[in-house]
Amino acid sequence: MYRNTIKLSLLFIAIILLGCDSPTPKLIPLKNNDVIVAFGDSLTQGVGVKRKDSYPSVLEAFTGLTVINAGISGETTHGGLKRFQRVIDEYNPSLLILLEGGNDILRGVSYKQIENNLEKMIVIAQDLNIQLVFIGVPEKSLFSDSAPFYTTLSEKYNLVFEPKIISKLMRSPSKKSDSIHFNKDGYALMAKEIYELLLESGALSSID
Repeated sequence: MYRNTIKLSLLFIAIILLGCDSPTPKLIPLKNNDVIVAFGDSLTQGVGVKRKDSYPSVLEAFTGLTVINAGISGETTHGGLKRFQRVIDEYNPSLLILLEGGNDILRGVSYKQIENNLEKMIVIAQDLNIQLVFIGVPEKSLFSDSAPFYTTLSEKYNLVFEPKIISKLMRSPSKKSDSIHFNKDGYALMAKEIYELLLESGALSSID
């Protein structure tokens, strides 16, 4: 009996330690003159609403920082990779929010190819010491949070990662303007979730 109690206690401790094994990555606090680039496709551009109601515009209002809307409707990760460096050179961001892959998934592009393209973008950003926030996109499944390669990349590169907000909004008809895109309330909620993630990761802790 005593040995069994010890084993159970050790198992309980191990479970606790495993739960604490992957702390949320921390970001360097942004300064008042730093620039954030929101990079992605139509969900970043804000299809379905006016530009002022896109998530980058709402996030700019939340943070008080310059947030560049670098979203292009219909873009795949292949197209994103081709312009990624150019956008970085133009805006010199301190932090980049990467949200791409949805169009690839809809078009049946192989997961390996999507992962490779996203990985190349991540490496470019990290090599330039640009902080990165990674947003996951769901598979073509009602109950998917995000496709598995998003988690794989976030763990490999120790990224601040949001796996659920897009899928949550995709399952919320009241937050959508059509079958894919969000409405004003949807983009506002998206901006709020990303803003809270930036607070949690420490990126906004030093902003006045």
